[in-house]
Formats: sequence, structure tokens, C-alpha cells
Amino acid sequence: MRDKPVQINRRQFLKGAATAGALLAAPLVIPSRALGRDGAVAPSERIILGAIGIGNRGSYVFQCFLQEPDVQCVAVCDVRAVRRDAAKKAADARNGNTDCVTYRDLRELLARPDIDAVMIATGPNWHATASILASRYGKDVYCEKPSTKNIAQSLALAEAFRRSGGIFQAGTQRRSLPNFAFAAELAQSGKLGKLKTLYAHPGGLDPRMSGWLPAQPEPPKEQVDWDMYLGPAAWRPYNRALLDGFNFEKGGGMVGGGCLEWGSHCVDLCQWANQADDTAPVEYYPIEDGQAR
Repeated sequence: MRDKPVQINRRQFLKGAATAGALLAAPLVIPSRALGRDGAVAPSERIILGAIGIGNRGSYVFQCFLQEPDVQCVAVCDVRAVRRDAAKKAADARNGNTDCVTYRDLRELLARPDIDAVMIATGPNWHATASILASRYGKDVYCEKPSTKNIAQSLALAEAFRRSGGIFQAGTQRRSLPNFAFAAELAQSGKLGKLKTLYAHPGGLDPRMSGWLPAQPEPPKEQVDWDMYLGPAAWRPYNRALLDGFNFEKGGGMVGGGCLEWGSHCVDLCQWANQADDTAPVEYYPIEDGQAR
């Protein structure tokens, strides 16, 4: 009789029945890499990742995930074929096979039961919706900022992960940088005196970009899925610059301009310094000096 119950992780349990027959027919010599004995992480302990949005920022974050020894990316999704193909090539090179699957529709990736977690680095118009969908499929999520575009979405996002019990991490990397941590600790220590007013200067809307960009010929859907790119955002004509992230920070009617883009960093630093992480401002007002903030 065993003194302790056998410890079987979730992946072992899910895959046990499906692989039992194959194991009986397998050779007796098992590569040490498969057991995690050569410094590699054993397959049963790896985080199986799906990457959604492999653009300017997304490609950088994606490469960071590929460098983690306990992460294996098996699926990539982007509305642009050239980005999907490049991401698959990188994942396959990292995995040592050609098994990474490409998707144009993030919902198809999220429906895969073998994926544990997803990286979401789409345009901000998709962040909240994609994260909530991921929670319903039982995925843990790393999502680039801004996590949402308004308070209602933030509440819905928090409730979704409360129900799923999953993990949501917002891409606010300044929380992990020592210089910002030092500044926050300095403010919290009282060495600067009592905090009375905190200013966040995230940049604002550029009046030159307050309207739509001019329409351009829309590429074939196999190359660029414009409807999927827009997702929950209001329709607008295709313009290549939008695919490259142009005017998310400056406005142009896409999401919230600088207030949500850099503001998600700057306002967060104020909250951090003020030890107010679990609170929200009760009043907002613009600085009316003619300068964009």
C-alpha cells in the first residue's frame, strides 16, 4: 500500500488513455529529452501555447515566449498570411518539427482543447473580447495592453476570469522593470513627502488623425482578413497603415488613442506609487492648456 496518492498532473491524465496503446507498441529505448533528463522540460510539464496576433509588438512578445524552456507553441493566429507563416516557421524551428498550425480566425485556435494558454497581441479593439472568449475555453491569458477600452469591459473581463478560475496577465512590463519599481517604492516610502497630486502624461489624440484614413484596395482574404482584423470595432475601409498599428496611439477613432495606449502605463504607475492598485479614480478631467496630454 502506498503512503501517498500517486501524483498525476492534468496533462498526464488527459493524455493517458489516448496514448496507452501507443506506449505498449513503443520501443524500449526512450530519448532522454522526452523525459526531461537533458535539461529540457518534460512534455507533461510544458505549457502548450497558442499565439494570437504576431504584428509589431506581438512578434517581439512571441519570440520571448519561444525562449522559455517550459513553453511549446503549437498554434499561431494572425489576419495576415505573411505573419502567420513567419510565426509558424519560428515555432517549428523552436519545436524541432513542422506541427505548428496556422489560423486566420482566433476562435478556431481557442477551441483547441490541447492549448493551455494564449498570448493575445492583436490590435486593442480585440483585446477584451478575445480574452473573455479565451476564458470561456478555459485558457490562461497573457494580453498586451490596453486590456480593455472602458470600465464596463474591465468589469466583464474580471468577472470572466473569476468564473473560469484562470489566470489573466496584462502586458504592463513596467511593473517588472527595476527603475520603475524603485520610483514607486520611493514614493511609497514617504521620502518624497505626502503625495497630493499625481500627473500622468500619456499623450493624447492628434486632431489630424480624428477621421478615417483613405480607403485602399482590399487584398484577398487569404492574404489579409480585414473583417477579422476589425472584429468588434466599427467598420471602416481598408488601409494598410492600420495593419501596421498606425494611429492606435494617436486616435483616428480606433479604440482610445494615447489615453489607453501609453496611458495604461502612465496611469498604472500613478496607481502603483499611490498604493491604490485596488481602487479607481472617482473623477477624470482634461488639462485644458491647448496641449495634447
